[in-house]
Amino acid sequence: MEEWHDRAQAVAAFGGGHGLHASLSALRVLVDDLTVDELTAIVTVADNGGSSGRLRREFDVLPPGDLRMALAALCGSDDWGTTWAEVLQHRFAGDGEMQGHNLGNLLIVGLWELLGDHVKALDYVGRLLGAKGRVLPMALTPMDITAQVRGLVPDHPDALVAVRGQVEVATTEGVIDSIALVPEDPPAAPAALDAIAGADWVFIGPGSWFTSVIPHLMVPALRGALLETPARIVVVLNLAEQAGETPGFGPADHLAVLLEHAPSLKVDTVLADASSVGDGLAELREAVEACGARLVLDDVSVGDGTPRHDPVKLARAYAAIMAG
Repeated sequence: MEEWHDRAQAVAAFGGGHGLHASLSALRVLVDDLTVDELTAIVTVADNGGSSGRLRREFDVLPPGDLRMALAALCGSDDWGTTWAEVLQHRFAGDGEMQGHNLGNLLIVGLWELLGDHVKALDYVGRLLGAKGRVLPMALTPMDITAQVRGLVPDHPDALVAVRGQVEVATTEGVIDSIALVPEDPPAAPAALDAIAGADWVFIGPGSWFTSVIPHLMVPALRGALLETPARIVVVLNLAEQAGETPGFGPADHLAVLLEHAPSLKVDTVLADASSVGDGLAELREAVEACGARLVLDDVSVGDGTPRHDPVKLARAYAAIMAG
């Protein structure tokens, strides 16, 4: 009988924004070299700012921005793929009503209106682009992120204040204690649940921790699927703290707060950038051992001083993890 490590792997990747874009760009490389044969991105859809927020409010649809970025990441590296990735990411300039809108956002929303089906429309866009995988929303209805935040009441620094909205949570000047979704139980895409059930590997992160990564765990159906999946779960840690969301966080703090929102999540591997861990290595090792996972330290940053993952380095690290 063929063992799982003797064949190409099915992968589900969770996140949103630039973090998921980097992760999917890496996984797309592994599709090209046949390490991965089935790739599904499950994307946060709670954005309320920028072009996505404007389209969400005007058409009462899911915010398309993170979905667009995921599709762009899955475009091939040939001329067709790179051209369509640029088209999808093109942002209108000028000072008229179209200023700031992404062409890809408009394409996605237009197909949603024509087809009346979020998932079918995204599949059509993926086919147009020649995407090396599938992009799905984490839920099928617009939602808001809410956070309990400390430090916003000058005379009562430990008082918890409710903050609502992805932009508002991401830019809070307090310390985020926990997050939730409104509505609390948004309907998950059945295709996303199927992808989790059929995955060999699940990659969670990197990305904005409280507004792109953890929200997936707050969708009850997705959390339940992650708790039951036979897939090996890999948590990819951010390279640095993020102003507004994770000020003062070290690598172990990122892992701890993730598991606080899903205490029963069985993590197989934690991937961290070797040069970014710094003085937090001992604490991270302890946290990883406490949750029964293995720690992989590798060179996965772009190396220019900015906290960005390098997709090529990330692809090598992912391949090594899946081969190990």
